[in-house]
Amino acid sequence: MSYTVLARRYRSGTFDEVIGQDHVAQTLKKAIESGRVAHAYLFCGTRGVGKTSMARILAKALNCESFDRPTAVPCNKCNSCLAIARGDDIDVIEIDAASNRGIENIRDVISNAQFRPARARFKIYIIDEVHGLTKDAFNALLKVLEEPPSHVKFILATTEPEKVLPTILSRCQRFDFRNIPSREIADHLAAICKAERIEADDAALQMVAKVGAGSMRDSLSLLDRLLSIGEKHLTLEMVEQLLGLPRAQLLFDLANSIGKGDVKQVLTQSDQMIQSGMSADTLIAALVDHLRNLLIVRTCGLESNLVEAPGLSSKDLQSQAQQFDPAALTQDITVLEELRRTIRQSQAGRALLDATLVRMALADQFTSIEQLLNRVDGQSGSGPKSASPRPAATMAAQKKNLSLIHP
Repeated sequence: MSYTVLARRYRSGTFDEVIGQDHVAQTLKKAIESGRVAHAYLFCGTRGVGKTSMARILAKALNCESFDRPTAVPCNKCNSCLAIARGDDIDVIEIDAASNRGIENIRDVISNAQFRPARARFKIYIIDEVHGLTKDAFNALLKVLEEPPSHVKFILATTEPEKVLPTILSRCQRFDFRNIPSREIADHLAAICKAERIEADDAALQMVAKVGAGSMRDSLSLLDRLLSIGEKHLTLEMVEQLLGLPRAQLLFDLANSIGKGDVKQVLTQSDQMIQSGMSADTLIAALVDHLRNLLIVRTCGLESNLVEAPGLSSKDLQSQAQQFDPAALTQDITVLEELRRTIRQSQAGRALLDATLVRMALADQFTSIEQLLNRVDGQSGSGPKSASPRPAATMAAQKKNLSLIHP
């Protein structure tokens, strides 16, 4: 028997099982219970947050054969529920608008929508990535959305709602799915590991959830990748190694050297991470994340829920945060993010990385750009005249160079 990935095996089957989207689940449940189900819904949100799962659950709730009317708690055992879960129910048609985006595809939907469902109460169309439809396809869909047959329901899903025509938006009930907090993802991963009889350290699961960046599907895919090696106990070090992430302690040490202004140590530590196979982009992203944690600790306190630093002790994090000024941390994060964008288009990526790290370590030795420009202006205006005064073009070039040195 072929292996079924965790994201499919542990897919939510009821509204209450969907993680992190209670505001959507509760609203849909009450709509079903009160008999006020709309003819068209639009689910918006980033990838992997439960849009398609919620659409299938809604379809099961409307067509569950164990009840004589739509129910907020589908049985997940009848033929209709099982077929919808597999994605092969004849009355619940799933369409990927990324590959079926033309007007001909939508005309097929319109013509088939006129026929009643074969066995269920409703014929339900789930159109994923609906923003991929062409303008003509949207216009063709508009009429059936405005006056659909009583036996038809539409559930549209998109990661880019701004690309959906306003005329379509106005005919749907819109629900915005939020990114799932890392703590909720980590708790769900822990439950899955328990079901799979896998031991996993809390710090390891927190790191997986953090890398998943609010996406449950991405987090489950990462966990699947980790479990594929056959280990029965997941540790933070294993997660960092297998996912190609810098060790938390190495990042801590690098930030510590930056705070102390130890240029030699900063360059040595960054070189060790690069030589171990880590890309410059990964190093910069990880350092940005670590500095963000320091910024939060410095401004909001260690007890803030915004802090996500698995593998580091609270005491060490608090101590290191005191080495940095919040304004300096803000500037460092901005400079590093700008470096990430620049380094992708440069042939001197390593040199730019080293220069930026040195700039951060020696921040106290750099005069502000305002002071430097004032010096230039003061020398040109009030200072003694030289035998060969500098041309205006040269002064302008000097100002430009100063601004490049201090972004």
